[in-house]
Amino acid sequence: MIDILGYGAFFLTTALIFALISLGLNLQWGLTGLFNVGVAGFVAIGAYTSALMTTPDDTARFGGFDLPIVVGWLGAMLVAGVAAGITGFATLRLKSDYLAITTFGVAVVVQLVALNAQGLTGGAFGIGFIPRPFASLAETPFYFNIANLAVVAAVTIVAFLALQHLTRSPWGRVLKALREDERAAISLGKSARFYRVQAFAVGGALMGLAGAVQAHFIGFIAPDNYVPMLTFQVWVMLIVGGSGSNVGAVIGSILVWAIWAGSGAMVSWLSPPDQQARAAALQIAAIGVMLCVILLVRPNGLFGNLTQRRRPAPKPAADNAGPST
Repeated sequence: MIDILGYGAFFLTTALIFALISLGLNLQWGLTGLFNVGVAGFVAIGAYTSALMTTPDDTARFGGFDLPIVVGWLGAMLVAGVAAGITGFATLRLKSDYLAITTFGVAVVVQLVALNAQGLTGGAFGIGFIPRPFASLAETPFYFNIANLAVVAAVTIVAFLALQHLTRSPWGRVLKALREDERAAISLGKSARFYRVQAFAVGGALMGLAGAVQAHFIGFIAPDNYVPMLTFQVWVMLIVGGSGSNVGAVIGSILVWAIWAGSGAMVSWLSPPDQQARAAALQIAAIGVMLCVILLVRPNGLFGNLTQRRRPAPKPAADNAGPST
């Protein structure tokens, strides 16, 4: 029973880390309409920043400042937010598919730097010995997972409440106005580029924080952790939960991660050992089928609250008949 509860805590911790990433993407896409497919790149920036700031000194690479974990998380938010802000300032004049291609290119560049800049990131070998919260409890997995779940849940709740407040604030209403009708918002004196760069930077900072939290939870990072599949997972989580809804971003992350982990366990159980590598593709198929079913039943996702533009009510037909005699 304790083992099951310990795994449940581990599962929820991982799901809530994905929820942090989804919240950042929801701010960019669901609230502002910015099509970012470079999610993995900003997560990687946060993870490597925090790892370099908090790991012990290592003569083989730069960094190893041995700072507290909280300082590493704040540094990850700052660096990822600045990187997202610079990316946004340079690219947000692009629209839809062009912006998507550009952000995907940024993610590829980040992964290639992580893979080849061995003196900075450890190259393909990655960075190990990342300090973990409550490391003294690591010998008892149940208590270690419960303690880490409490920390990650607290961080997620703070991020969720902050985004809820921002969404309902005048700043959030401007972002919604830009998403719904950019020309109308600009006509009221709002700078579209200024607000969009802010939204992109704040969303990137949340993704960087999630990357840092994950790095310290696992204790090891490598370039293979930040492949395009990560971006695909987060987008599916947001779409399933409901683009534009912070609640949907959290619930969608938990649901999709449950399906992802459950399908992986089922594939391992049903497939013979020599076929498990091929059968692993069934995980992606399961996510695709689930996404199709949910979008057919709930086109806006489970908790989607995107404002639907109401068509003006048709005017009653004019009475062309003359006055009765």
